[in-house]
Amino acid sequence: MDDQADVVVVGLGPGGEYAAGALAEAGMDVVGIEAGLVGGECPYWGCVPSKMMIRAGNVLAEAGRVPALAGEGKAVPDWSRVAERVRSEATAGWNDEAAADRLTAKGVRLVRERGRLAGPRRVTAGDRTFEARRGVLLATGSQPRVPPVPGLEGTPYWTNREAIEAAEMPASMLVLGGGAIGVELAQVYARFGCAVTVLEGGERLLSREEPEAGELAARALRADGATVRTGARTVAFAHDGTMFEALLEGGLEPVRAERLLVATGRGTDLAALDVGTAGLDPAAHAVPTDGQMRAADGLWAVGDVTGRGAFTHVSMYQAQIAVRDILRRPGRDADYRALPRVTFTDPEIGAVGITERQARDRGMRVRTGLAPIPESTRGRIHGPGNDGFVKLVEDADRGVLVGATSAGPAGGEVLYGLNVAVHTETPTDLLKHMIFTYPTFHRAVEAALHDLH
Repeated sequence: MDDQADVVVVGLGPGGEYAAGALAEAGMDVVGIEAGLVGGECPYWGCVPSKMMIRAGNVLAEAGRVPALAGEGKAVPDWSRVAERVRSEATAGWNDEAAADRLTAKGVRLVRERGRLAGPRRVTAGDRTFEARRGVLLATGSQPRVPPVPGLEGTPYWTNREAIEAAEMPASMLVLGGGAIGVELAQVYARFGCAVTVLEGGERLLSREEPEAGELAARALRADGATVRTGARTVAFAHDGTMFEALLEGGLEPVRAERLLVATGRGTDLAALDVGTAGLDPAAHAVPTDGQMRAADGLWAVGDVTGRGAFTHVSMYQAQIAVRDILRRPGRDADYRALPRVTFTDPEIGAVGITERQARDRGMRVRTGLAPIPESTRGRIHGPGNDGFVKLVEDADRGVLVGATSAGPAGGEVLYGLNVAVHTETPTDLLKHMIFTYPTFHRAVEAALHDLH
């Protein structure tokens, strides 16, 4: 029957798209339900286009370093080239026809509606209700979380979507929020000549990372001409049809700009998914799952909706586990001890595992090691643009790393080795006796290991 299937996948972002395709290729009858674009946030408004923009900004920054290293050089920013590349190469004009065709070619029945649960193994999409013989996979992602600041509702503020889609560079912009999305886009826009002001209510940027990472991000933004204001709580907004004005707590001078980017995190609305019909709490912030991504009998969940991190690599990792379990194949439980993430600023800030503060809060006896990149041989060779560090967090009782940060010109790439070390719980004494390639950025890991105290 058309309204029956082996598996119904609700949400076709990276994890849902992968799972639907893999299950169909394994011979299952799969219905994939998606109200937006097949592929989700990442290829159209997240990972792919944002990194194209970041790459363009980095090229401009490197051109500015030519006089100190190689002679004379000048680059004139042209946002239209960036916007065209995002439109044509990354998003095909925000058209998902190719992605949808790939999915249906695998045998997935694509339903372009908003799906919601209608009971155990049941999903409603539009005027149809689908029954899933094996079960339902939730992969509905997350949406920008917009704070209830007075005066904000009804104004033409931006989220990451509008910032990615922008065909023209505004003269000025306020960025509300100093997390990864906020600092990445703030740096891009600043490098293309926009007068950017970042307003972060907390005491530092990148509050979920090590304090040194937030300090590094602030230095980088200021070096690119952006204004960074931490401890700046916005109590109200006003918009006069042309400019935004942010009123700050404590009677501080208001801040004005042509555009406002709201980058205060992402969240899920479980009530809108009617998760209560499957026995879940609609008021919860995320869907709890076991190690095989099971949320209830006949119900699996992957990606942002699980609350394990709004990262494509987490969604894909979880989707692989869920597919195995749905196909009743044995496999390891999900393991988040070595969850990696990268903030793609210049310098890049990569991190894995837990921070020093988190380790101490868990009652661990902690040792840390820190090695500044500019003091390393490769840092001195690199010259301008070499700011960064490697920081290690060790569980001293077990002698293994539980967290690490690699920040620098290749911070995200250096992270790989640290990711392996945290994941495998390689003893730090063994790591100290590795041969570290000279002269590389990752050689700073060796210096950080010998700094553990």
